[in-house]
Amino acid sequence: MPATLIALLHGPDQPGLVARVAGWIFARGGNILHADQHRDMQAGIFFQRVEWVPTGAVGVAEREAADFLVFSDSLGMQARILVANRRARIAVFVSKANHCFHDLILRWKAGDFSGDIVAIVGNHTALAEAARAYGLPFHHIPVTAETKAEAEARQLALVHELGADLIVLARYMQVLSADFLAKVDRPVINIHHSFLPAFAGGKPYHQAHARGVKLIGATAHYATRDLDEGPIINQDVARVTHRHDVDDLIRKGRDLEKTVLAQAVRWHLDGRVLVYGNKTVVFD
Repeated sequence: MPATLIALLHGPDQPGLVARVAGWIFARGGNILHADQHRDMQAGIFFQRVEWVPTGAVGVAEREAADFLVFSDSLGMQARILVANRRARIAVFVSKANHCFHDLILRWKAGDFSGDIVAIVGNHTALAEAARAYGLPFHHIPVTAETKAEAEARQLALVHELGADLIVLARYMQVLSADFLAKVDRPVINIHHSFLPAFAGGKPYHQAHARGVKLIGATAHYATRDLDEGPIINQDVARVTHRHDVDDLIRKGRDLEKTVLAQAVRWHLDGRVLVYGNKTVVFD
């Protein structure tokens, strides 16, 4: 299959942007497969996702990707571009909870993701045997308050050694430091077991039960230095009543966490998530 290119761009709205992008691709012999756009009426910002097949010569996709970045800059637009036939490498960070861990791996093995899980990294060994049963290497890097800096240095070295393009926190119950996130220099997707911004931090289901909510949720977001405040990619909710105790909320929440995280990872890998400020536009 020929390589396709996916561009995500955003910037100040102006007349003719759609025509100029399409014209640039056409002038180079490309064939647009899909295009979608959105305008933030309040901020006056234009967003676009466009996917196209460049001419079939060897090496054209990589050169055209670089040329498109120059072109988008001339429009005053910020852009990110992906070569769609390059499969991203994914490192999954885990602790003890196994529902998101198993779900992600089974979906990957079923061919649901346009990327490959290359390693499991755990601060506990609870999932080591299961990871190896799936044929995946497990790296145990314990974390304590006293060893956190050293542990994160080992994690950084491992992520770079693996050549990972994406880190997925599958109920990894450690807060990544601002220093780690700055140095890792690649996206980190986290699943939080509440409908953010409600009930951030620890034990959100206990917080929700104590508050007597009628809806609980799960939120997949990009991790930032501010705990549970990164750009939200995906969310979903389930209805609860006074008859549900904390264990019921946790059980219902696990189903939400799996589907919300999997969809967020899929959208990211397919180049459908455009981040601007602390928000996202998701071209679903």
